[in-house]
Amino acid sequence: MPAKGKHRRPKPQRLTRILAAAGTGGAVLALPLIGAAGAHAAPAQSVSEKTVRSAPVAVKAPAVKGAAARTYTVRAGDSLSGIAENQHVRGGWKQLYRDNRRAVGDDPSLIHPGLKLTLGHAAASATRAPATPKPATAGSSAAKAKTVSAARVKTAVARAERAAATGFTLPVTHAAVGTGYHVAGSHWASGYHTGVDFVVPTGTPVKAVGAGTVVSAGWGGAYGNQVVLRLQDGHYAQYAHLSALSVSAGQAVTTGQRLGLSGATGNVTGPHLHFEIRTTPNYGSDVDPVAYLRAHGAPVA
Repeated sequence: MPAKGKHRRPKPQRLTRILAAAGTGGAVLALPLIGAAGAHAAPAQSVSEKTVRSAPVAVKAPAVKGAAARTYTVRAGDSLSGIAENQHVRGGWKQLYRDNRRAVGDDPSLIHPGLKLTLGHAAASATRAPATPKPATAGSSAAKAKTVSAARVKTAVARAERAAATGFTLPVTHAAVGTGYHVAGSHWASGYHTGVDFVVPTGTPVKAVGAGTVVSAGWGGAYGNQVVLRLQDGHYAQYAHLSALSVSAGQAVTTGQRLGLSGATGNVTGPHLHFEIRTTPNYGSDVDPVAYLRAHGAPVA
């Protein structure tokens, strides 16, 4: 019979330490968990679940395919069509020109050695980045400028396509004609102007109107610094009053290749390009250069 006034002492609850490794940062947490068989036992809490809920999750950004851009440095004799073909540019020379229009300029046939071109998708993405839409009333001027720019690109591409089809181009870009062919005058030895003068400032790139071979490049007396080019059809093209020469005698050139820079050397009253087409390399065998260029798919504006 149990003694009166005494009570049974309950057993103390056992305290158990369980080590749980938290996944974030590899830190180890010692958490006391009370284990009891009674109804008042504290429920065990999942450490890993709690840690996952509170730990920040690092999200890895997907890699952008084809983000690395390739560059190409133009060399003497290069053309956009040749570069596009050799470098396997998707979309051909037209896409290459669109992607690099700021570097090339309005005339895709005019590229010079040392010019750096961007090849591939990265250039296209950079060039054609979508603009933030603007209200029609507020952006009327911008829209008009964009239309003019698009028209210039279209014209330049059409001109380049025509030149590529015929193998000819203009000797200078966007130049007005000053003194025309066969204008009479006593200050010319023949009594008339044997070529056509393109009004351009000093330093304007001068291009081969067609493929051929340089016959002479140097000082030409009253013509100043000049280049004479024998074209593949047997005609000769003369470029006079140049400020700088980029080719030498005997050198083969391609359509659109730079021959030099315009200037005001020799017997002149101001900077311009004097351009002639001859049937021989000699003075006096001239033909109408404007009609010649027009017949070969490169009309003078």
